[in-house]
Amino acid sequence: MKKFLFFIIIIAAAHIASAQIDPAFVGSWKYVPEKSTEIDLYGTVSVELLQTGSTVTLIQNFGTGRAHKDSIVLKDLTEKTSAQIEIASRVFPTNAFMGLMMPLGSARTIAARYDKKIPALLLDEKFSVQGSQGLTPVTVESAYRLSDDKQFLTLTIARSTRKQSAPIVYTFAKADAKQAYSIKLADNWETTGKLPANAFLISLQGLANTGGARLYFIYPEKWDFLFTPSVLDFYKNKHNFKFTELQTPEEALNALKTFVNGYVVWDKSIRQSLVVAFTIAGLERAVVVTEDMIPMADKAGLKMVEDLRGKFAGKKDAEIFQWAYDKYFDRCSKDFVVWLGGEEGKMMKPGVADFGIMKRAFFTDLSTKPADTEEYALSKKIMSEMKPMSLVMGWHSYGKDKERDYVTLASGNTLRVEGLHTLPNLSFSSQTATSPGFTFKNNHQAVPGKTYTPEKKVYVAAIETDCLGLGSWLKPGRGALPYAWEVTMNWVWLAPTMLEYFYSMATPNDYFIGSLGGPGYMYPKAIPKKDLPICVAKAGELMKQLDLNVFEIMDYSEGATVEGNSDLTKDVVDAFYDGMPGAIGFINGYAPSFTFTSRGGRPLISYDYYLSEKRSEADAIADLKELISINTKRPYFLVMHVREWTDLVRVKSILDKVGSDVEVVPLDIFLKMAGQEPTFKERYKEKDRGKTQGVNPLYN
Repeated sequence: MKKFLFFIIIIAAAHIASAQIDPAFVGSWKYVPEKSTEIDLYGTVSVELLQTGSTVTLIQNFGTGRAHKDSIVLKDLTEKTSAQIEIASRVFPTNAFMGLMMPLGSARTIAARYDKKIPALLLDEKFSVQGSQGLTPVTVESAYRLSDDKQFLTLTIARSTRKQSAPIVYTFAKADAKQAYSIKLADNWETTGKLPANAFLISLQGLANTGGARLYFIYPEKWDFLFTPSVLDFYKNKHNFKFTELQTPEEALNALKTFVNGYVVWDKSIRQSLVVAFTIAGLERAVVVTEDMIPMADKAGLKMVEDLRGKFAGKKDAEIFQWAYDKYFDRCSKDFVVWLGGEEGKMMKPGVADFGIMKRAFFTDLSTKPADTEEYALSKKIMSEMKPMSLVMGWHSYGKDKERDYVTLASGNTLRVEGLHTLPNLSFSSQTATSPGFTFKNNHQAVPGKTYTPEKKVYVAAIETDCLGLGSWLKPGRGALPYAWEVTMNWVWLAPTMLEYFYSMATPNDYFIGSLGGPGYMYPKAIPKKDLPICVAKAGELMKQLDLNVFEIMDYSEGATVEGNSDLTKDVVDAFYDGMPGAIGFINGYAPSFTFTSRGGRPLISYDYYLSEKRSEADAIADLKELISINTKRPYFLVMHVREWTDLVRVKSILDKVGSDVEVVPLDIFLKMAGQEPTFKERYKEKDRGKTQGVNPLYN
């Protein structure tokens, strides 16, 4: 490897006591591209600074595979000493695509000093550079400066031949330390309350976490996803993160403003202006602020990039988002789009906005209900212009349409939904990897190749749906009985550390299953027929990565939970059996559904009971006993869906009182037995809406 002595540090031995560099400089530093000048050929650069007594070593590595390394050791040089360094390589690494060459055999003169007050390492350098018209003398002033919190190192390079342009700036973060910030969000999400501060912080999080995990939020106790305090401890104890807790938005901005280019002002009187502001924030690398927060942003040295105050007065949502689409959609990601729905009116809970900002996604809150013709048309257009298999992040608006409208439209465009709008800290967790050597290992109870013959009794399998961590994972009772949990499978690449968190906490009674309907939340009946095998195959790949062998399907593309038809056509069922040969069985539905089959000992069983969190224990016990009395053939296989807000103490209490001939078994053993002796009748939905083979039409 040729040596190119491009940077040099000179420390005066005579002044070592007074000019000792701050220990925070010492160590390895990695390049932060979002806040740096582009490095045209090599793409990246790292810095390693070592100090032993009065000896300082500086190592610079440009590139990775195609690399250029500089390393120099300096001893006992005074502040005023000028070093003559022979040029040993012609490469000009900061601008390799410019027609400039360092003349081999000539010399560079370099002097350096450490300014303790700044603190900064300051270098003055003189040399000549070879251009097409000969040699030109160049002087270079380089400065390495620490940020106030000592978490970032900035190198500024000002060349005499580049006076008409801004200096070259490289920003580095500590490479060997997992340093991050945390802050608690206020439990108020109204436009006239704490939403402006929370939205500002969420936008800052999306910017700060681009390229690294730097800012983590502790969400309020009643947030949909209950795990944020526990996951913080997991990052501390298992992943060696050290968190510095921040107290205020201003403190957070001052700590992380190096990742922010500007700010966009939204209008508190028009909720949707904040949704549009999030789109702009991602594209312009800006934080979102309200009018009263402008002084804080100005004080931090930020520039306004857009002002939405008054812009949307009197306009309908369709007009607002059409304006945003026309102005910004072409620049937005086609891999991720965000539906920032959920609560309506003056309320917004934009938990997933940080990830959307990080990915430069387009944000909207349009209705996906066909009857809302204007909004639906634009929703359909937006989804149709995304790449197939892209992720629709967030959630539908509770005040406009239904979950089934939203997922049906997405599935019809071969897009996968990844909810909810309240999904927290995804920009952080998407930047962290699993622990070295960690593998996803499920708690399989069924022994491969073993035959499980059921007795003449009632077998129950309990499955809690609606995402890990959304409900009772951290509540009392987990592990007390065999229990199955939906896995949000896209997290294996979106947020692998989050899945490590759940897998590493699982008890032997906790069994994970794949979901939901595809490689993400999809309705298979709504997926274009040509794309369904592709979606099933992709879901199968994710299952293998996560050691899953049971898959759950739910399809409400044909109406409401009970009044609609959630049964599956034979064609759809065929696609799953063909595309998931490693699955030992399938579960269908949410509320009770009526599709059943078994092929080669691999059953597909629909839910027979939905345990609502509002149902009293006495009524739930009576319901189950009645189901058991109606289904008299033994064995009877009953799959129970447990709504996510019901903890396992309650579930166990109910199942313990249903009857002495009732046994709760692990789901994989349940399916093995059901495949061995299926007592349910095979049923599918016919292709014509409203007709179901072998099912009473009253159920449709």
